[in-house]
Amino acid sequence: MIDFEIPEDAKIIRETVRKFVRDHCIPAEEGLTADTFDEKLAALRVKAREEGLWCPFIPEEHGGMGLKPLANALVQMELGESILGALSMNTQGPDDATMLTLLTHGTDHQKEKFLKPLLNGEKRICYSMTEKAAGADATGMQTSAVADGDNFVLNGEKWFSSSADVADIAVVMAKTNPEAPRHRQFTTFIVELPNPGYNIIRNIPTMHGESPLMEKIGATHSEIEIKDLVVPKENVLGGLGGGFEMGQHRLAYGRLRHGMHNVARAQRALDLAAKHVTSRDTFGSRLADRQGVQWMLAECASELYMARLMLLHIAYKAEKGMDLRQENSIAKVFLAHMVHKVVDTALQLHGALGYSHDTPLAAWYTAIRSQRLVDGPDEVHKWRVGKNVIRAYEQFGTTASAAGGDLL
Repeated sequence: MIDFEIPEDAKIIRETVRKFVRDHCIPAEEGLTADTFDEKLAALRVKAREEGLWCPFIPEEHGGMGLKPLANALVQMELGESILGALSMNTQGPDDATMLTLLTHGTDHQKEKFLKPLLNGEKRICYSMTEKAAGADATGMQTSAVADGDNFVLNGEKWFSSSADVADIAVVMAKTNPEAPRHRQFTTFIVELPNPGYNIIRNIPTMHGESPLMEKIGATHSEIEIKDLVVPKENVLGGLGGGFEMGQHRLAYGRLRHGMHNVARAQRALDLAAKHVTSRDTFGSRLADRQGVQWMLAECASELYMARLMLLHIAYKAEKGMDLRQENSIAKVFLAHMVHKVVDTALQLHGALGYSHDTPLAAWYTAIRSQRLVDGPDEVHKWRVGKNVIRAYEQFGTTASAAGGDLL
């Protein structure tokens, strides 16, 4: 028998977070502007901490809730319903994944100096890996780091460093040994900001548009000039040559977090669609009573069902310490397309109202297009998944193990 029963404590925390998001976070979105953001977020964080809702996946000894992967997945699938959800509990990206990397690979000194204020919600952190010249191939980056006494001196450029303009700390990957094997050429450095060697040239305009509120939240992507940036050797994260490994460590969780929040956003979009079609009459009948509309809703429900099963299975594998790279890549691509389909359908069902900014759907629609690009574009993940399909067939005579054939 396969047991799909969620542990009682996980059910309770899911319901608690769901209620918090719907009672506090979603109402706080009303009238949210750059001018009101700090006050509203501070109030939410005080309320969250009073209810014991803080840093869900961080161990209790470090001030978090100590949730395992399954319970955290359930929580994140609730938090993503509101733009303030993850922020209210200090589990927002890109900070969350880097907190985990610091927790796992940071030295005692780094944990005390850099991780502690992040966990307390006093500081924000960004991750500078991507470069124009390298794109999705992290091993093609050209930013260099040269040893100079007790320091390293970094020079180069970074592209699409999310939340850099609100960050107090940056994690920067640079090439330290061009002669080493390809995946051992790079090292990760912790940089305190502001720093004259780490210069934000601009926030890159995107199809999602820009606003003072998005800048305040940190939903921006910066172009960075790194020029004679001096970093103490004690700020090396994960050891010399460990940069690529550090990147993969944090990106693995980032992909899952995007997926979990995509489920939440898709669920809220479907709820908005259902509310609209059940209250809207056209040509003498409710929209909800038209077969074509029901089919559109059914397709969205099917996508959400598959998405949830994917995430819960990956959470199960994570709790068991199993290799989840194949499933993570499959889910990353599927979930990015799923949320686009559901939001697009909800927008369509709202008609011109959905295209306006009187609902959140139009803003969501332009924002979620990035999901097929961030943390590895679709094509890179499909390439990796496809290689594993071929490898499975050549090794076992069947592709089943690369296609969910061994679910548990």
